[in-house]
Amino acid sequence: MTNTALHHNLRELVHRFIDRVINARDLDDAMVELVAEDFVELNPLPGQGPGREGLAYVLRMMFTGFPDLHWTIHDTLVEDDRVMAFSTWTGTHQGEFMGIPATGRNATVEAWTIDRYRDGIFVESRIIMDVAGLLGQLGVLPAPDGE
Repeated sequence: MTNTALHHNLRELVHRFIDRVINARDLDDAMVELVAEDFVELNPLPGQGPGREGLAYVLRMMFTGFPDLHWTIHDTLVEDDRVMAFSTWTGTHQGEFMGIPATGRNATVEAWTIDRYRDGIFVESRIIMDVAGLLGQLGVLPAPDGE
């Protein structure tokens, strides 16, 4: 496979995960097909356990808190077996999320991920999310001056 074809394939895998697992809420068939059982999150959220099940736990928590959650990839960079993506996710806070009761507020959150793939399977990720921005949008933290 040429370098260009490999990069295209990795980008396609990232989009497939976002579309099928997150946006389509398929934590069964698509999750098993696309994510390694021994998946590793290098920057886990509180309460996130190991493996594919740990990732499913976090996604269920997000779907509970934001039932209309939608993830959009804006840009990707590929190097070797890794894809870095800049994304946003949007949703309405309609259920408890990380101990925060539903606020009914809309949120748009920026996230950077560095994902690693092995033989077409998602094996490792590091997510850096604008948690302070999310908490401000939910009214948990005060808004910056001037807003």
